Amino acid sequence: MADSINLEALSTRSGFNSAVRHIQKTMEIASSAGAGNISDIIYEMDDDELTGGKIALLLRMLLVDKLGYKTASKNLTSTIEDVSVLAKEFGKWTGVDLIAAYYHPEMGLLIANPKVAEELAAFGQLRKRELMVIYAGLQGKETDENCQKAANIALTLFEGSKVTAPPALTKGKFTVKKVSKPKAASEAKAAKTKTVKAKTETKKAASTKKAAAAGGPAKMTPRYAVVVQNELFHNGNVEAWKRIIASYKAKHPNLEVFIFYETERILDINSLFKWGKVKHGSAIEFAVAGNEIQDVAKLQRYLAQGASHQFEAFLRGPVNTVLNLF
Repeated sequence: MADSINLEALSTRSGFNSAVRHIQKTMEIASSAGAGNISDIIYEMDDDELTGGKIALLLRMLLVDKLGYKTASKNLTSTIEDVSVLAKEFGKWTGVDLIAAYYHPEMGLLIANPKVAEELAAFGQLRKRELMVIYAGLQGKETDENCQKAANIALTLFEGSKVTAPPALTKGKFTVKKVSKPKAASEAKAAKTKTVKAKTETKKAASTKKAAAAGGPAKMTPRYAVVVQNELFHNGNVEAWKRIIASYKAKHPNLEVFIFYETERILDINSLFKWGKVKHGSAIEFAVAGNEIQDVAKLQRYLAQGASHQFEAFLRGPVNTVLNLF
């Protein structure tokens, strides 16, 4: 029974091809494992298929099974707005190699070399009760007790505590490497997208949904607040927001818009009206996730107007039409 379940994905052509691509990608990354930080390697590859679920498999197989990295994990006890500032401290830890894995509630598993501010910034806000895992090792050399100490101490830093690293963690060869996504690959990818854009638009949207289910998009903006100007965020405001977001997604089908109220994610915008709690001066937050994020400032302006007495501007025209706002 167990063998049957494990092999079920190989019973279809698409499943088999997906498994082959995953194995090939794993072998490519494994060939560099031990010669660099795994997160740096994946970051520079900039591969859309390496989503959260697949990355989780890589971390287990390459870091734990192959390289013997020590781990420490915890559900965070506090919310941290910006962790990119920690890169300066972790950059001093040249005695150990580190990988941070954060289970983002919307985007799934995200990983970063905590010594690189650009990678850490992709985590966005770290939220209370979400899982953080730290991997610490020596890139192929036998790990020691300092690796476990490093993983444990790193967790406390991610929760906002101030800790001084032992001298053993600051002496070694694991310095910060400048990382960048390959320009040539990016240009080739852009050219290919432009050539087949009309043919692949529908497929692209479906692929994005699949990626979100597997682990989510690679980037997410900070949360932006929209203050309600009406006495109450009523049904008209709700309909205006729905039409604004529909217009945004029609223009950018590979991007997702997330809505939040009082720290909770709102899955159904209608609930903001039904609750009857969103009154004048309340702040509703939104964030955009995906790759090549665009028009966020324009989206914020429209949502602010939709939360005011000027909402009717977005309700004109037939109900089922999509507004051309972006």
